[in-house]
Amino acid sequence: MDAVRSPMGKGKPGGALSGLHAVDLLAQTIAGLIRRTGIDPGRVDDVVTGCVSQAGEQSGNVGRMAWLAAGFPEHVPAVTVERKCGSSQQAIHFGAAGIATGEYDVVVVAGVESMSRVPMGCNRLEADIHGPSVTARYAPGLVSQGVAAELVAARWKLSREQLDDYSARSHRLAGAAADSGAFDREIVPITLPDGTVVDRDESIRRGTTVEKLAGLKAAFADPRVAERFPEISWSVTAGNSSQITDGASAILLVSERAAAELDLAPRARFAGFAVCGDDPLTMLTAPVPATHRVLDRSGLSIGDLDHYEVNEAFASVPLAWQSEFDADPDKLNPRGGAIALGHPLGASGARLATTMLGALESSGGRYGLQTMCEAGGMANAMILERL
Repeated sequence: MDAVRSPMGKGKPGGALSGLHAVDLLAQTIAGLIRRTGIDPGRVDDVVTGCVSQAGEQSGNVGRMAWLAAGFPEHVPAVTVERKCGSSQQAIHFGAAGIATGEYDVVVVAGVESMSRVPMGCNRLEADIHGPSVTARYAPGLVSQGVAAELVAARWKLSREQLDDYSARSHRLAGAAADSGAFDREIVPITLPDGTVVDRDESIRRGTTVEKLAGLKAAFADPRVAERFPEISWSVTAGNSSQITDGASAILLVSERAAAELDLAPRARFAGFAVCGDDPLTMLTAPVPATHRVLDRSGLSIGDLDHYEVNEAFASVPLAWQSEFDADPDKLNPRGGAIALGHPLGASGARLATTMLGALESSGGRYGLQTMCEAGGMANAMILERL
């Protein structure tokens, strides 16, 4: 396998990548992957792409359109999948399963989200996305992800200072990784319509401190919710949440047979997969049971792992996960995470895998685990073994 990603651009008008159509953003990222591996694109059996907001510019099977936009052979098909924030991690799972069953020998798995051009939630059209039966089952109703992040913080007794300290760490580590060149191998430079080349993450805020973050107001405070959940301390802010960004990622997966035939040197293999559901009210806790499940299936323990990528949807999520497993904090998102690098929804799963692979190679570690919390109370988990 090999893995690349685009730089991360702020997901708002004027952001570094906001002038580029989502299809072209993904097309350039996939083209960079194909170019770097040297593989004949006609050998690809399928393109599996994660995308959450499949509306507007992202509604036309964005993986298929990106493949065609890159000028690649028309006979190669594509499918776009959606498992909320875990969409491109699910694309990885599907691609690997296809190889394991013999359906594929060569597959591109990818993800994209242009949040500046296709705003989060725009595919809902103000609809009741839960339906009356779900609302009745969880009466008086489910809550937003921000409120769920507050519930996680309350359950694991995480203070505002802990959340802000973790968030400042994310920016510090991501900035150090960028400045040292650690991200250079994974980033595909993106060319904008005016010829500008973007080759660095725009989202990292160097110099972020706990003191600066402490000045931000709670983002989800609501008197009605406070009455329902008096345990909430209202500690979740824009500063200790993931950033809205534009980005894409792409990974080449090949069977052992195809790797030998095409003279490719694999960088890693998969050692385990799991997907799991949990309480849809707290919503963001499923990485815990998903991690238990993937460890059981792989025969590994937390102590066997050299690296953990737990998506920083909110600071409370990786901190709760770390507490639950008594995991080594130095191995947790050691190059920063979505708080600093952003969370381009459909692209994040493959972005995490890309970053984790590079970090394992730099550290000499063998096993890395990544897990993604997902709306509705779900999570994917995956273990990668560096070769």
